[in-house]
Amino acid sequence: MVTTFDHGGGVRSVAVPIPDNPLGHTLVYVVDTDRGPVLVDTGWDDPASWDTLVAGLTACGTAVPEVYGVVITHHHPDHHGLSARVREASGAWVAMHAADAAIVRRTRGTRPERWFTYMAAKLTAAGAPEEHVAPLRTARGRRLPGLSPALPDREIVPGELLDLPGRRLRAIWTPGHTPGHVCLHLEEEHPAQLPGHGRLFSGDHLLPRITPHIGLYEDPGDATVTDPLGDYLDSLERIGRLAPAEVLPAHQHTFTDAPGRVRELLDHHEERLAGLLALLAEPLTPWQLAERMEWNRPWTEIRYGSRNIAVSEAESHLRRLVKQGRAEPVAGSEPVTYVAV
Repeated sequence: MVTTFDHGGGVRSVAVPIPDNPLGHTLVYVVDTDRGPVLVDTGWDDPASWDTLVAGLTACGTAVPEVYGVVITHHHPDHHGLSARVREASGAWVAMHAADAAIVRRTRGTRPERWFTYMAAKLTAAGAPEEHVAPLRTARGRRLPGLSPALPDREIVPGELLDLPGRRLRAIWTPGHTPGHVCLHLEEEHPAQLPGHGRLFSGDHLLPRITPHIGLYEDPGDATVTDPLGDYLDSLERIGRLAPAEVLPAHQHTFTDAPGRVRELLDHHEERLAGLLALLAEPLTPWQLAERMEWNRPWTEIRYGSRNIAVSEAESHLRRLVKQGRAEPVAGSEPVTYVAV
């Protein structure tokens, strides 16, 4: 069954399934323009997902060959996965922020073996036990999703209007969930006259009931120490000040009161940082911190791949605490441990 929804004002959505994922689906938005529909994200690269997108566009009164352009909020495979197939079938352009386009280029140019080696080294440095790291050392030849994403052919420039003839869609750079994540502000009167400033396609930046993952996306050849959680919190505040009338996220459902949701997320992260400081009364590695953090299920029930994501999130929170001067690495510790100041 294909689920579509008409949001009014020439905007519809198609729920494109994500295989074996609790999120269930990605909401792909179909925006009417004078040159044909433009998609905001495309969904996961999977045959069933593709069939759903094709059927969904038909239900919306259009078809894949009519697509004029694809705007990608960020490079993750549940958003960017089907971009290549849409472009092949329609000749549409694909646009992405330069920071995420750089990740796409790096991903396409990196053999899976190098990725596994890099991940093994990162997890070892984070204090992961050998039984967790060992499978990465023997994973040669495994195919991972998202390792051959489509190269975008247009760059999304923050602050500029995108090429949607007859519409006003402005890009807002909101790094954190990924370095090049963008929200898209539809600067048009809300079709139901809701109070606020237009509508916002928020990708994964602002979701109604869940908090997006904030981890690390680093180039193995770049020694720059990033602060993705700090970037995310700053981006949240900017979106709160924008005060759109309605938020159209990539998962779950649309909602109003963006400033209220922003406040909830800012409070959540401050509470989480305070909780981590309490845990850091004793020196802990990032892995040990992840084991003790509160997740949506006990650590013993978190799957292998999700544990890697959890450790990455623990590290992003540690970097924020270190940057704020609230925690510091313990000199001489190996693997490195951190302690509250």
